[in-house]
Amino acid sequence: MDEKNNNQNPEEELFFVPKVELKDCRLSKKRSYDWVEETFISDHPNDIPDTNNYIGLALTARKLNLFFIILFLGVFVLFTRSAYLQVVQGEHYYELAENNRIRVYHIQSPRGIIYDRNHIQLVENIPDFSLYITPVDFPKEDNERKLISGQLATYFSDIPDLETELDSILIVNREKREYYQEHILVQHIEYETALKLKLLTADMPGVNIGMSNQRNYLMSKNLSLSPEDQQNKEIKFDSVYFYNSLSHLLGYVGKINENEFDELYPQGYLFNDIIGKTGLEKSYEPVLRGKYGRKQVEVDSFGKEKKIIAQDEVEKGDNLVLSIDYNVQSKLEQLLRDTLAKESLSKGVVIAMNPQNGEVMGLVSLPSYNNNDFSSGISTEQYQRLLDEKSNPLFNRAVSGEYPSGSTIKPVIAASALEEGIINATTSFSSTGGIRISQWFFPDWKAGGHGLTNVKKALADSVNTFFYIIGGGYNDFVGLGAQKLKEYGLKFGLDNLTGIDLPGESTGFLPSPEWKEEEKNEAWYIGDTYHMAIGQGDVLVTPLQVANYTAYFANGSTLYKPRLVKSIISSDTGIETKILPEVLATNVVSPSTTEIVRQGMRQTITLGSARSLSALPVSVAGKTGTAQWGTDKVPHAWFTSFAPYENPELVLTILIEEGEEGSVTAVPIAREFYNWYFGYYKLLQ
Repeated sequence: MDEKNNNQNPEEELFFVPKVELKDCRLSKKRSYDWVEETFISDHPNDIPDTNNYIGLALTARKLNLFFIILFLGVFVLFTRSAYLQVVQGEHYYELAENNRIRVYHIQSPRGIIYDRNHIQLVENIPDFSLYITPVDFPKEDNERKLISGQLATYFSDIPDLETELDSILIVNREKREYYQEHILVQHIEYETALKLKLLTADMPGVNIGMSNQRNYLMSKNLSLSPEDQQNKEIKFDSVYFYNSLSHLLGYVGKINENEFDELYPQGYLFNDIIGKTGLEKSYEPVLRGKYGRKQVEVDSFGKEKKIIAQDEVEKGDNLVLSIDYNVQSKLEQLLRDTLAKESLSKGVVIAMNPQNGEVMGLVSLPSYNNNDFSSGISTEQYQRLLDEKSNPLFNRAVSGEYPSGSTIKPVIAASALEEGIINATTSFSSTGGIRISQWFFPDWKAGGHGLTNVKKALADSVNTFFYIIGGGYNDFVGLGAQKLKEYGLKFGLDNLTGIDLPGESTGFLPSPEWKEEEKNEAWYIGDTYHMAIGQGDVLVTPLQVANYTAYFANGSTLYKPRLVKSIISSDTGIETKILPEVLATNVVSPSTTEIVRQGMRQTITLGSARSLSALPVSVAGKTGTAQWGTDKVPHAWFTSFAPYENPELVLTILIEEGEEGSVTAVPIAREFYNWYFGYYKLLQ
């Protein structure tokens, strides 16, 4: 030992650890002292450690790199998944979490009221209680579900498929938005029953009683059936006394279906929403609906409301004022019903229109149906009866029915020939009973014919021979031809929509040689042109189209777009916004041409097929029609007219399906109505 070490305390020497260098070190054997054991490093490279005294693991660089790659991939996957759940799906899962304690309920806004032109109320909203199911809150265990459904079934024993309906609601996928919305299980619950259910469902998770508004149509009722007959299921739907014709105009509301919901959801519609299904309810759905209120509430574990957090008030739907005059509508309906009953028929149409602006004052299509059956929830049996009924009461014949026009198209054909210069007011042809072309004969309706006939007489007496010739030509006379007949028909609005504010309008049809070649693989013959010139063959029109071109001849220059809504009243401000007339075409033919046609239509009343109207206190002009639609079927009866002749206020178009001759079944309705309107009703205004 050196001097430094000699100076140290002998006890301190026991704790002295020699200083070693780490270079070329080997693990030494253990050396023991009396009361302490130390491990030290030897400076001697040959001092090999005892390998039995430790455990080790050798890692190569390749294995280490693989380890870090796996670790990196794992961290990357976790990060990506976390980002997807928090960023991409964050809103969805936030909504799932929030729906466990906070819900947003929508408060239905009352639909706007519909009035006639004199502000007679036609519809109303009445309070209605319903039973709602919220799938997210409903018990998941089968025994709890059966217990609740059994308790509910005791209150609705008249609904045999209640449990099936409940099961169909509860299978909604958790991923869908409907999972958190209330589903209607039972509607139209009586007040006393609703109170009992309110107490019963307080401890039922996912079951609630709520109140909404039910649409009630005030004028839809059985007009002529006794209360006993109204309950008699044997009463046939083809009875002309079944329900009010306003059903076709107003339409009805009903629960939104799945396709409608997918389309309307972006506009704020709900899974259980009520929307307009047909008629004006459908056409003016955005106006009548209003804006729903929103109520944000805190709920308990049963989904029951505990506290309102925030609330937006509802905005009532705007009101509609129709151009329809309910008194005119009712009178037309009564006259049509009486005529159909007298003739043992069931189907007919009457349209009354203001020719100066296109406003429809009355539109009757029979038979009809009760739209309250739909708004209150029609049964499967009732709906099937309507579908099975051969007279099809759900069908609005006024705008959707397509019929051969018969002679009612002759004013359009006459105007076309006059405008093209093919004839003038004095051009005459001899009617001897018909025209023969080779082996084919095209008859007049009058045996022996009508003698020498000009355009006015041809309109007044509905002389087919005259229209055969100006339509298709004869001998050396060149007629309009099929192309010109269709061209002018299109100008007067045929083979096209009028644009009336009702859904389901049909276009009618005008044939052409190209169409026949393509669809029937047949050539176009002169007979096809002759039939087209008198409104037969493949020509189809709707009653509304006939009324609309009649209005053109009445006002002398303008084809208006027919409409049923006169104005819209804001529910917020009460301001009434009038809907202005919309012009489809003007001066389709010259004023001189129109005047000649008008004179011919006036002559129909004074000298022709509707002479029974000549005794009216008002001057009328019109055109009768008898439309063949099958060799073994009874013809349809037409009459279209306007009055007063000098300054027209009203167009009246009548169709009686299978009514034979227009002068026999349709003209009497016009006579009774004009007498009532101008001799009584107008005087009260």
